[in-house]
Amino acid sequence: MHFRDPIYAVYERLLSHRLAGAERPRHVGVILDGNRRWARDAGFTDVSQGHRAGAMKIADLLEWCAEAGVGVVTLWLLGTDNLKRPPEELGPLLEIIANVVDELTEPSRPWRVRVVGALDLLPSEMASRLATAGIRTASRRGMQVNIAVGYGGRQEIADAVRKLLQKHAEAGTSIEDLAEVLDVDHIAAHLYTSDQPDPDLIIRTSGEQRLSGFLMWQSVHSEFWFCEAYWPAFRKVDFLRALRDYAARHRRFGN
Repeated sequence: MHFRDPIYAVYERLLSHRLAGAERPRHVGVILDGNRRWARDAGFTDVSQGHRAGAMKIADLLEWCAEAGVGVVTLWLLGTDNLKRPPEELGPLLEIIANVVDELTEPSRPWRVRVVGALDLLPSEMASRLATAGIRTASRRGMQVNIAVGYGGRQEIADAVRKLLQKHAEAGTSIEDLAEVLDVDHIAAHLYTSDQPDPDLIIRTSGEQRLSGFLMWQSVHSEFWFCEAYWPAFRKVDFLRALRDYAARHRRFGN
């Protein structure tokens, strides 16, 4: 055992004790960033090793969230920009993501999984596999887990507007009539996370301090927490620190 492990164990227990009775986020979004950099720092020439290491961390995070009483978790695994990566990198990454989704939807898992994103941008076989995996958990009552694949904030808003227009066109509503009543709630009702609370807390690993379009619409009142650790090195202590900082903030919701 590394000599620092007992120290982290004590710190983890201290943080857990201090969080007792503290306000907890209902919905946590996480940008799982830094897999490739972690792999390079670890000496791997194949960056997919970083994605595999990151994939192994996801179930741990979900267990921590469940312990903390979080009701919804949204994990960003693949952005629309990532689809431009070379095939020799994108192919293994998509397979890793599909395997993760399969594991999270196994009968032994309690979570309800929803794959969110522009699946039509993915290879058809992969899109079908991901969509089918989510259906398997529809009747479960555990924590809601959104897996964002082929996801982009601008793409989500564009898709929401497109669905809204299609719905009203089918109902015979004219553009003029729609313009008279259109408001933010109409668009929000067609987002990928339409029936869920907006994220209270968004965590990004790897030291980057930007959202890169993650949950652009939903994050208007979110609290942000940025962590230096690459995603495969993210620890429960880091997660508890994020919850501690969240509980200490006074949320004004624009006021």
